Amino acid sequence: MDETRRDRDAEGRARSARPRDGLGRPLPYGVPGVARQPEGVVRSPEETLREAQRLLDAGMPFHAHEVFEDAWKSGPEAERELWRGLAQLAVGLTHAARGNATGGARLLRRGAAALSAYGDASAHGIGIDALTGWAEELAGRVETGGGRTVDAAEEAPRLRRKDG
Repeated sequence: MDETRRDRDAEGRARSARPRDGLGRPLPYGVPGVARQPEGVVRSPEETLREAQRLLDAGMPFHAHEVFEDAWKSGPEAERELWRGLAQLAVGLTHAARGNATGGARLLRRGAAALSAYGDASAHGIGIDALTGWAEELAGRVETGGGRTVDAAEEAPRLRRKDG
């Protein structure tokens, strides 16, 4: 591969072929990385939540964001903001784990705001109130943490209500 040129797909869009770590950061060519999530996978809400929770628990919120992004793009219009909000929470956790307190807090709060529009509705058993509380609390901690990174696996939220 010519490393001086950007990787492109068949339509000419930029597609980085560089390996990535568990937080989605690019690694040097030739270094083993974490397998990327396939794009455009259509899953049921149950499958989406199960796969995203598995990735969050494994400390891979960037990859969980990609799962939520697929649901956001392929799901019904009425649920797009739900999945987009969940994707923003995952990206916020990604930034916080990378040490980007400002970006992490901003995205955590943006995701919480998107989810709060659902109130206490039980969309697919998702614990909306618990997730928005988690996001606000983590956003506050990363802002006042002096640039310390957080452990993505330790901070992984529970997506479903305990009874859901």
